[in-house]
Amino acid sequence: MMTGFIDKLESEYTKQADAENAVHQKAYMRNQFEFFGLTSPVRREIQKPFLRQENRPAKAKLAQTVKLLWEKPQREFQYFAMMLAEKYAKSYCKEDILLFEWMITHKSWWDTVDFIAPHLAGKFFTLFPEKRNTVVDEWLNSGNIWLQRSSLLFQLNYKTRLDTEFLVYVINRLNGSAEFFINKAIGWILRQYSKTNPQWVAGFVNSTPLPPLSKREALKVIERNR
Repeated sequence: MMTGFIDKLESEYTKQADAENAVHQKAYMRNQFEFFGLTSPVRREIQKPFLRQENRPAKAKLAQTVKLLWEKPQREFQYFAMMLAEKYAKSYCKEDILLFEWMITHKSWWDTVDFIAPHLAGKFFTLFPEKRNTVVDEWLNSGNIWLQRSSLLFQLNYKTRLDTEFLVYVINRLNGSAEFFINKAIGWILRQYSKTNPQWVAGFVNSTPLPPLSKREALKVIERNR
């Protein structure tokens, strides 16, 4: 059933593939992934029926389905896998964090990680807050920049629910990194939270020696609103 489900999706992708656009998309991702060349609106329209509850695989088959999709060469399959996983958010179980970690650490790049962290891991930690500290510490200690980036970005959509004490802990653990994707993420999470609590962000940035990139990103909204 799962392979049939994926085969039907692949057939729909293939029908509307755009080889010229695929070349540009591949180049934008530094030639790391193949593409069908679908624009985002076209891809989302194709995916709609496959994401409907009556057509989705059973929750018990989610991990297997995601991994089959992840093995496919075209990046659109990974985008679909993430959106599929999000559809089961209300029925996540504690073991699902292992799937999300697997997704983060395979075919890793910002385009997938920046969806998985807030949309999948972020929702998981809302359901299972008791898992947060242990899992995030494992990510911070992993040496994997994508897990570390996820440690910062899982709270991206939390707004008033964002735990500032925990965010400070994570930033302090990663502060001083020479990695662009880490420093950019520090700035991004602070910039996003500044839309909710600009006073806190301004105070934190002014009292913390952050990399120039992180500080610049963090203050963008605050400075624009002055």
